[in-house]
Amino acid sequence: MSWLHLLTTLSIIAVSGTAARAEEKEDIAILVVGQRDRPISIEPRGLSVSLGDRQFAGVNAANAEDLIKYAPDFFVRSRFIGDNAAVVGFRGTHTTQSARALVMVDGFVISNFLGNSFGFPPAWGIVSPGEIGQFDVVYGPYSARYPGNSMGGIVNVTTRAPERTEAFGNVQGFIQPYRHYGTQESLWGGSVEAGFGFKQKDGPFSLRVSGRRLRNNTQPLFFYQLVPAAPGAPATPISGGITDRGSLIKAPIAGDYATAHTKQDQARAQLRFDSGDVHVEALFTYWWNSDRQLDPKTYLRGPNGLPFYGSQANGGRVLLNGAAYTLNPFLSFNQGIADKDEWLAGLKVAAPVLGFDITATLSTLQYDRLRTRRSNGYLAGLSNGPGILIAQGPTDWYTLDVTAARTIGAHAIALGLNANRYRTSQLGYSTLRWRDAATPSFISLTGGKTRLFGVFAEDEISLADGLTVTPGVRAEFWRSYDGRRILGPAVTRYAPRRDHRVDPKLSARWVFAPGWATELSLATATRFPTVGELFQGSLNADGSFSVTSFDPTLKPEHSRDANLLLRRDLGRVTLTGSLFYQRVRNTIFNYLGFNANNVASLTFRNIDVTRQYGAELIAEARNWPFEGVDLDANAARIDAITVRNRADPASEGVQFARIPKWRLNANLRYHIDDGTLFALGARYASRPNSDIDGLLRGDSYGYTSELLQVDAKLSHRINAQLHISAGVNNLTNDKSWVFNPVSQRTFLIEAGWTL
Repeated sequence: MSWLHLLTTLSIIAVSGTAARAEEKEDIAILVVGQRDRPISIEPRGLSVSLGDRQFAGVNAANAEDLIKYAPDFFVRSRFIGDNAAVVGFRGTHTTQSARALVMVDGFVISNFLGNSFGFPPAWGIVSPGEIGQFDVVYGPYSARYPGNSMGGIVNVTTRAPERTEAFGNVQGFIQPYRHYGTQESLWGGSVEAGFGFKQKDGPFSLRVSGRRLRNNTQPLFFYQLVPAAPGAPATPISGGITDRGSLIKAPIAGDYATAHTKQDQARAQLRFDSGDVHVEALFTYWWNSDRQLDPKTYLRGPNGLPFYGSQANGGRVLLNGAAYTLNPFLSFNQGIADKDEWLAGLKVAAPVLGFDITATLSTLQYDRLRTRRSNGYLAGLSNGPGILIAQGPTDWYTLDVTAARTIGAHAIALGLNANRYRTSQLGYSTLRWRDAATPSFISLTGGKTRLFGVFAEDEISLADGLTVTPGVRAEFWRSYDGRRILGPAVTRYAPRRDHRVDPKLSARWVFAPGWATELSLATATRFPTVGELFQGSLNADGSFSVTSFDPTLKPEHSRDANLLLRRDLGRVTLTGSLFYQRVRNTIFNYLGFNANNVASLTFRNIDVTRQYGAELIAEARNWPFEGVDLDANAARIDAITVRNRADPASEGVQFARIPKWRLNANLRYHIDDGTLFALGARYASRPNSDIDGLLRGDSYGYTSELLQVDAKLSHRINAQLHISAGVNNLTNDKSWVFNPVSQRTFLIEAGWTL
């Protein structure tokens, strides 16, 4: 039986079934956790979460994405405050599969579908935590309204609209006493935010303008290691180094990549017009970002007892504790500066037209500047000597969404279209002076474009009291074009490609008794390759071009998904059980390997079939077990494996990389009095495999490790205008890894005011 036939059969069964009449009216959406004062902003098919101020109050939030870190079976890869690679993971979605998460702000797309890895996170920096009024999360691709990038899930941020004319401000300070290997530093940071909101008393216009400045010093994200060499040849004797037998590469730790100094500035303006049924919204935001790593630290000492950063003598060979190694002086203890400036502009119009409620959203994100400069070794860094420049040429995306909705009797019909265009261009140069990128010599250029056009239809049918069935269908038409690679004088152009898919959806929701609700959601989804996966090549750390870092022949991912929910509302306590299943053909995965110089290199490949299923238990308590106590807690068991992989048979039957078997999140909030709140948060993830073959499992540098972090926060509202808080993230100082180290114990203080 085909998947489409299965959907049709289940729809007929749902229509012909007899539904018990609910004795009380309940919301049509099954929201398992969160606020219910405002409607969820995403179509709630499958597991759905809506978070608001009540939940936000229990979080130490320095980044926007911090506000959702306790959501059920959810993970935010945030390594430090101000992290530029904070991708999100749903259920069994790998954190390098960033293109499987559709993230929006007020309906404007901020997901970076230029690529699919840590380097392409959502543009979180365009919104600050204080601007956010609501965070909605829906798991899986069960609504036809959204593209195949919703294969993992959907996140929408709703920002605060002015309710009156006001001014506001917020200051934060944080410190992380970091201790690992030979690096011991107290890392300080802080942020300042201010703005104003204006709302006409008797008019349709409102305006909110804000700006934020964040500065933070973060732990080193990488460490240098010596490379074992054959004995016998002349070598420079050295001492020091750190031995970590638990690290991924079994070689002495030579030093760190330097603590990173992060600078971020944000300017944001949002104009709204509301008159009757007409709503217009215009958004513009600019984000300046700079990351500087200028002080790498060595743990080694040379023959003279001074710090040793490598030497050209003896071809870089060194002798440590009687063993021979190499330390390439041109690839070690580099200095680096990364700059990224981007802006987002969007326009949304909603109005009734010819009996339909029409909503149209148009947005673009543009990179004004995106470049990374790096020295060739320590001495070149100090003297502004030779280095590497990686720069983006024209890189941007445009998205358009139009939806027409109308209710006709028992039918709530939605029709619409989506369109997007993504463009990338990346250039690599060698330079004589790395800081100012002087006298660049061309190495490579790669780039290309993708385009997607989608149409959908969805019909939410109220069949009887408490029973709703929503069939839908989505068709997508995809094209890649203008793909090119230039290496010196050699020019390669890639033939354009076209593809299309039709994906059916079905969701049946039944409120079958007072306080009881269940929902079955079925769908297929197609995630086409990103322009970066197809065309954007990269330079390895040694300056060589990585010919495997992209693949113009990648196939689209295609999933079959199912989710069954059962919710029991007991008044102050709500319990939800969830079973989910996903089978994906042609999963795109990024393999990590090493080139001839023992430098890490990435390779994109299709995996024939992967599969995940699991169970989730979610509890939400309000004023229970006694007045003033709120609890959100959830546990998930995930079984995600590679079913078939002809390119790597050893991976078959193995738990998929970076996916834990257990994940638990919880947030407890105790309202001591009307103005004082104490909160505890906890996140746990069991130890996953760090590679697709299941051979690499560990709890140190280079691995994805077990995670157990506890957070605490105490906040107090002094009056209607002023509030203060103090908190600790990672209270127990758990040392965890996502290859890179995650922040250790971090203290935060905050004060905010409103006039």
